[in-house]
Amino acid sequence: MTELDDLVKLYFRLSFSNKEILSALANYNRIIISIRTLKRICKRLGLFRRKNQSNLRDVLAFVQHEITTSGQMQGYRWLHLRAIHRGFVVSQDTIRRIIKLVDPEGVECRRRRRLRRRQYSCAGPNALWHMDSYDKLKPYGIAINGCICGYSLFILWMEAYTTNNDPKVIASYFIKTVTGIGGCPERVRADMGTENGGVAAMQRFLRSNHGDSFAGERSFLYGRSTANQRIEGWWAILRKQSAQFWINFFQSVISDGHFSGDFLDKSLIQFCFLNLIQDELDEVVNTWNSHKIRAWSGNDGASGRPLVMYTLPEMHNAEDRLKPVDMDAAVLCQEECTPKGQFPCDETVFELCCLLMEENGWDAPTDPFSAVDLYILLRAEIQQNI
Repeated sequence: MTELDDLVKLYFRLSFSNKEILSALANYNRIIISIRTLKRICKRLGLFRRKNQSNLRDVLAFVQHEITTSGQMQGYRWLHLRAIHRGFVVSQDTIRRIIKLVDPEGVECRRRRRLRRRQYSCAGPNALWHMDSYDKLKPYGIAINGCICGYSLFILWMEAYTTNNDPKVIASYFIKTVTGIGGCPERVRADMGTENGGVAAMQRFLRSNHGDSFAGERSFLYGRSTANQRIEGWWAILRKQSAQFWINFFQSVISDGHFSGDFLDKSLIQFCFLNLIQDELDEVVNTWNSHKIRAWSGNDGASGRPLVMYTLPEMHNAEDRLKPVDMDAAVLCQEECTPKGQFPCDETVFELCCLLMEENGWDAPTDPFSAVDLYILLRAEIQQNI
């Protein structure tokens, strides 16, 4: 398979339209092909949007698995996109009918919800980043921090870790993103939490020599959480697509008497679940960044796929506001950061858990249910020897 084949397959799996695939190839990969060539490549690779539909039993099994885990809060459009990412060839209508058949109560629950939207406008990608922390899983030892582009709604980072209060850890997410894309945003917005102080100082430092009207001190905005609407609104998406499942799941662990909230229990939750939750966050972000935002009355923002709006703003008559940074200055900022550690929990607890798993032949968890089984086993074994 050639590099072009790999790229076409990637963009196809992201549910890009043919026009979007051609634009991505031309603008991002410097590859120019015709629509006929693209269709011929898709046919050769077996990439079809309607033809050669996947086996319904396989699709049914996928949907049933999704709605028994975090997918139980997802609508048919979101589940359809996740199915496409998994390689299924299936229509939205088929997914909708299957969900209605196997989860009628969930359909009715989602149907009754109403969302009141505020008007919002932004000049272009990287004009304004919104960053915030999500604390709904923090009682169980899992802290989440994220950042979203105000124009495109592209998720720039979404990190699960043992803390979201350390300014140096939050700053490491920011600098990693800045060095990865080769620049910093025109402005960053966050609430007054002390965890955002490192990012504020670094953003202002990196923007100190720029000559635009938002350079220097004006490049970072503090404000109330209620006014930081882009990221606050996305937390509702995260709760629906993932976090609510984990909240309910951990509440069941508490109800069954297996979690007290002490240091050991939180460390064991981190050991057993942190990587699973990060993997799911990555999947939610990938699905979100490639889904299509529909235009609606009263919305001043662009409509389209966040990934396309962010990387190919010219398709939406917008201009990228990314500001170049001196990489030597970025390296200085990196020296003041504390990246995620190699251990998902306290190092002593981690080493003890690894030893117990090796001694007892316990496997690493692959899903929430095997993770909770391992958690209970480790907890009982450690408490017995305390």
